[in-house]
Amino acid sequence: IFFRKFALLRQYTYYKKLKLFYNMNTVAATQIFKVDHDFKYSSENGLRFTRHFTQDGVSPYDLFQYELRSSVIRETSGRVIFEMNDVEVPVFWSQVATDILAQKYFRKAGVPQYETDGTPKLNSDGTPVLGPEKSVKQVAHRLAGTWRYWGEKFGYFASPEDAQVFYDELVYSLIKQMTAPNSPQWFNTGLYWAYGINGPAQGHHYVDPVTGVMTKAEDSYSHPQPHACFIQSVRDDLVNEGGIMDLWVREARLFKYGSGTGTNFSNLRGRGEKLSGGGTSSGLMSWLKIGDRAAGAIKSGGTTRRAAKMVILNIDHPDIEEFVDWKVSEEKKVAALVGAGYDSSYESEAYQTVSGQNSNNSVRVNQAFLEAVESGSDWNLTWRTDGRVCKTVGSRNLWDQIAHAAWACADPGLQFDSTINEWHTCPQSGPINGSNPCSEYMFIDDTACNLASINLAHFFDPETATFDIPGFKHITRIWT
Repeated sequence: IFFRKFALLRQYTYYKKLKLFYNMNTVAATQIFKVDHDFKYSSENGLRFTRHFTQDGVSPYDLFQYELRSSVIRETSGRVIFEMNDVEVPVFWSQVATDILAQKYFRKAGVPQYETDGTPKLNSDGTPVLGPEKSVKQVAHRLAGTWRYWGEKFGYFASPEDAQVFYDELVYSLIKQMTAPNSPQWFNTGLYWAYGINGPAQGHHYVDPVTGVMTKAEDSYSHPQPHACFIQSVRDDLVNEGGIMDLWVREARLFKYGSGTGTNFSNLRGRGEKLSGGGTSSGLMSWLKIGDRAAGAIKSGGTTRRAAKMVILNIDHPDIEEFVDWKVSEEKKVAALVGAGYDSSYESEAYQTVSGQNSNNSVRVNQAFLEAVESGSDWNLTWRTDGRVCKTVGSRNLWDQIAHAAWACADPGLQFDSTINEWHTCPQSGPINGSNPCSEYMFIDDTACNLASINLAHFFDPETATFDIPGFKHITRIWT
């Protein structure tokens, strides 16, 4: 009860600040930020920023014209499964952009609501009426305001004026669609700072910015999960920390807040490999199917949950042939079910019945294998426990199997292990074994990255065929 009352108090303070923020210029807005916090500045070593897209004394929000729109999702049958009216966006935004903001990136609950004149809506007991975000202004303020807050709290800026420019330029670039952070930023960043929204701890850790010590999070959102792309390791262990079942828990933690993760499973024993207790392993595929089901169940609920998942296997693993054909075989099952009268859509029971639908799969090939394919020589598959050869296959046959599977169902992809590690920037920290789900992030195991995108089209003038290099350099520095 205490924490809920504290959160409501924060929300009440926030919507008073937000009303002022919308109605006052950026100079006054600087004072709003300073109401609750003792910020630090370093005129000697702090970051300095100049304006490129915004104007002194003019709110970045006032540089755009807005309109109210509706956003609707319908099933193929026409049934409405999502609808939001009075979504405030700039007039130049496409309907697709409006739908993505409203359906995916707006916070759907816990946000103070306002009357048309800007006054807060209150319940009969005086507490704020809570509901969803409904304006791009709220989201831009939630993101840029949070980034500014942490920068000011820990002395990143040379002065309050530099912090204000930083904030204004970020807001402008977001609303103009020049830039966008990765999805977990839209989902999670600023919910606590802006609205006082929080929840119980979910097993996350953060580095305490004061002590530098890795600390277990006390709650969900005061130190949120903004990273999009994770690479996680897995040990050949059933239930202990770092093992197979622990990985599914760690994946669930990431999926719940909208992030993706990739893992190289080549440490796991192949089918028939001996176990310490005297039996034999059920093989890699039995575990991958469990992870696939877990990811699908998580994806099926909530507004931010997804199952962005990469599964990687080295080319010399004992189960590589079964892994390569995994999705090909599952697609054949779908075809048989559709032939028996089941619906063929991806959401249908036919697809939900089969496995392998919640990950991107990749085969990790090395230079030795590629040279074997080139020469037509045999290729050895090896046990994980002792490295002995368990089976010898034709390298070209395996190569053709990979190519056929990719043609038949778009999986698996390829990752070129030797070249990737030749380009490794931190080789003394360990090899690169895998990637995030889309493979744009490749680094050592148990790391993550925080992505953002810049829309290059906004810097190109088609009439003069010129590129705004100073503007591009400016926005790159701001976002970096």
